[in-house]
Parts: sequence; C-alpha cells; structure tokens
Amino acid sequence: MPRYALKVEYNGAPFAGWQRQADQPSVQGAIEAALAKLEPGAHTIAAAGRTDAGVHARGQVCHCDLAKDWAPFRLSEALNHHLRPLPVAIVDAAAVSEDWHARFSAVERRYLFRLVTRRAPMSLEAGQVWQVKHALALDPMRESARHLIGLHDFTTFRSTMCQAASPVKTLDALQIERVETDWGPEYQFRLRARSFLHNQVRSFVGTLERVGAGAWQPDDVLSALHACDRAACGPVSPPHGLYLMGVGYPDDPFAD
Repeated sequence: MPRYALKVEYNGAPFAGWQRQADQPSVQGAIEAALAKLEPGAHTIAAAGRTDAGVHARGQVCHCDLAKDWAPFRLSEALNHHLRPLPVAIVDAAAVSEDWHARFSAVERRYLFRLVTRRAPMSLEAGQVWQVKHALALDPMRESARHLIGLHDFTTFRSTMCQAASPVKTLDALQIERVETDWGPEYQFRLRARSFLHNQVRSFVGTLERVGAGAWQPDDVLSALHACDRAACGPVSPPHGLYLMGVGYPDDPFAD
C-alpha cells in the first residue's frame, strides 16, 4: 500500500488532543474521518508526537497508508476540502517508503512556547499565548535554562502519567527571546530534542516563569532538577501557549 507523510497545522483549542478519543473530538480523528471520505473504510494514522488538549501545531507530521496512488498535492487538497471547517490543515504531503514512520523515523522535535506579559486581557491572541500580568526578567530565565540543557534525569519535569520507559533525555536547546509586539512583550521559548517526556516543555516553562517573576532563583531550578522528584517542579504552564513547530528526519520527506 502506498504510504504518505503529511505535515499538519492545527489550532488545538477545540480538540481533546491529537490522539483519537471515543467520545471527544481529536485531530487524529478528524484526519482519519477525512481519509475515509477519500477511500471508504477504517484508517489509522501515526504521528510524530501526541499533543495534549489545547496544544497547537505548525509542523506536526503523521503518515497514512492508502489503497491507491495519489499525487501528493492532490491528496493534501482533497484532505483539506474534507477537513473544513475544522481548524486543521494539511500544509504538505509526500510519498514515502513503506518502512518510513512518522514517529520512529524522527530524530528531532522542535517546540515553541509563547508567553505574553500585559495587564489588559488578550483579545485577538486569546487561546494562542499564555498571558501573565506581571513583568519578567529575561536574564535569570536564560541562566536557569542553561541548567536544563544536556543529558539529565528529568523526573522532576515530567508528568506522573508519563509512559516513557526512562526519564533520562537529552535537551539540545532551550532558547528564550523577548520580542516586542503590538500586543505586548512576548517571551518565546524554543526547545529542541530528539524526544520529550509528557508535560516536559510545559513544566520547564512554568518553572522558568517563576524565576522570571522573582519567586525562584536560577539555582533553585538546578536543585529541582537534581531532586528527581515531581514535587520539586514549579507550576505547569497552560497548554494553549505551546506549539509543535517541526519534526526532523534524516531525509526530510518534504524537502524540495
């Protein structure tokens, strides 16, 4: 059966997450339903990562197996037609080998977390960023972030429901930038790793926000990391500021 890689963009607000749910809307369920409109029958797709309820994506990747050969552009156009009016879009499609896997072939995931500091309620960006009403100090957050880069036991920063076999992961990058926007100062946290634990990014950001607010010191983050105890983690940030930005593969199926 021909296999296709799909690059997917979505607003996570109306969904219970990526993973198919029996009684709640999901991104996976929406795409599988669209596939069934093209080729009747049950479809099961696999994704590079399962985003939680409310988390967005610019560059999620999944793959599907179909009965007939499709031109990738025609496949993406047909799927987008059947996905309307849901906030899900297939932004690219590519034919891949039958042993290519969206999850297991991936060598990198990239995330962005957006945090805005302002007093007035968000209107146009509501549901797209985490808003806090107090100012944040950038340099202490950056100093704290350096403690987290590298190979560590991240037990402190993973959900108690995490199903990963090991809490030991390598965080390749955690960069924080302050961007002046028309809607207020926006702090952008960009993270890169081969894989992430459940709630790891949101646990990082919630903890670093406490440093920026002055409630924690940078060394407190190092102590929390070394504690290897979930109770030592700071607050977990809300999901709606988080975006899966991209997935890396040894041979990018979407490269021109």
